Amino acid sequence: MDAFIPSRSAALQRLADFTPRAGSIYARGRNYDEGPGRRQTVSVLSPYVRCRALTEAEIAERVLSAHSYGAAEKFIQEVCWRTYWKGWLEQRPTVWGAYLAGLSAAQRLDGPTAELLARATDGRTGIDAFDAWVRELTETGYLHNHARMWFASIWIFTLRLPWELGAAFFLRHLLDGDPASNTLSWRWVAGLHTRGKIYLARPDNIATYTQGRFSPKGLAASALPVEEPSAPPAVPVAPLPERPPQGAFVLLIHSDDLSPETLDLPRHDVAAVSWLEDRADGSVSSKVTEFRAALGMDALRRAGEHFGCPTLHARDLPALLAQSGHRRVVVPAPTIGPAREALAAVRPQLQAAGVELVEIRRRWDTLFWPHATKGFFALKDRIPSVLETIKLIPGQRDAS
Repeated sequence: MDAFIPSRSAALQRLADFTPRAGSIYARGRNYDEGPGRRQTVSVLSPYVRCRALTEAEIAERVLSAHSYGAAEKFIQEVCWRTYWKGWLEQRPTVWGAYLAGLSAAQRLDGPTAELLARATDGRTGIDAFDAWVRELTETGYLHNHARMWFASIWIFTLRLPWELGAAFFLRHLLDGDPASNTLSWRWVAGLHTRGKIYLARPDNIATYTQGRFSPKGLAASALPVEEPSAPPAVPVAPLPERPPQGAFVLLIHSDDLSPETLDLPRHDVAAVSWLEDRADGSVSSKVTEFRAALGMDALRRAGEHFGCPTLHARDLPALLAQSGHRRVVVPAPTIGPAREALAAVRPQLQAAGVELVEIRRRWDTLFWPHATKGFFALKDRIPSVLETIKLIPGQRDAS
C-alpha cells in the first residue's frame, strides 16, 4: 500500500525519489494505474501538496534542476492543474456554496437511492474496478488520478447517484481532498465545468490503463451531461501582499500552508508561531484529520526551529495574544474550505481583542490565478513565462 508519513522530511524524500522519473517516464506512464504500492510513473505527492508541506514552486524547481522544461512539461502541467482549480474557485466562490446546497439536497434520499448509496460506499456494486477503488480509497486515503475520473464517471452515469454525494465521499477519505480540485473535477466529469462535455468511463480504457487488473461490466455506454445553471463569471481575487510590513508578529499556520520556512518572512520579526486547527464538522474521516493534524504539528515544530521563536499550542489564540502582548498576526491566506472557515471564526475575536490580522499570499498564486478565468489551457500557455518570472531554473530558487 502507499504509505504517507505526515512530515515534510518524508515529502521531500518522496520528491527526491520521484524526480528522476518526472520527465519522459512520467509523460509515457502517467495514465497507467498499476495499483497500490506499485506506482512508479506518478509522484504520489498530492497529500503533501494539498497542505503545502511541499510548495508547487519547490517541486517545479527540483524537477527543473534535473530535466528540461520540455522533458518535464507534462508533470509541471499536472502540478499546475491544482493551481488552476484553486484560482478558478477563488474567483467564483458561489460555486462552492452551490455545491454545499446541492449536497444538502442530495442527502435527502428515498429508500432505493439510500440503499444504492450504501452499496456504492461499501464497495458492493458488483463492478470489480469500482469496488476495489472504494476499498483502496478508504484504506489508504489515495487514488490514482485516472481512477478518480473513472470512479466519478461510474458514480454519476452508471450508478446515477448525485455527483455531490460522490464529491463528498472523496473529500471525506482523500488525504489530498481539496474543495477546489475535488469539487471542480467532479463537475468536469459531470459536464458542468466544460459545459456539455462529459467524461464517460469505458471498460476497454480501464482494462488497458490498469493493465488488465479490471474488466468492469455494465458501465453506461452513453450519457447526457448533468443539468445545472452555468457558473458565474470570474471576479478577480483581491490582491494581497507577499510579505507583511516590518514589525513583530505572530505567524499563524493552518492546513492550507504547512511549509512556513519557505514563506518570504524576515526571521527576526516572527515573535511566535501558532497553529489554527481546521473547523471540525465531521466531513472528513479520522484518518484525514489525524494526517493533517500531524503535518500541522510537524510544521509548527519546524517553524519554531527555523524562526528561533516559541510555538503557541493554546486553542484560545486571542487570550494567549492578550497575555503575551502581541498585537499583530500574520497568516498565509487560506483558500475556500475548512482552514478559511476556521480563520473566519477566529477573526472577530482577534478584532475584538485589538489584534491586527494581516493576510499574505504566495507569489505562485498571485502570478497564476489571474489566468484561471476560463479553461485550463489559458493558464497552461502561461506556465513557461511564470516559471521564468520566478526564476525557477537550475541554480536559482524562489520558494514563493
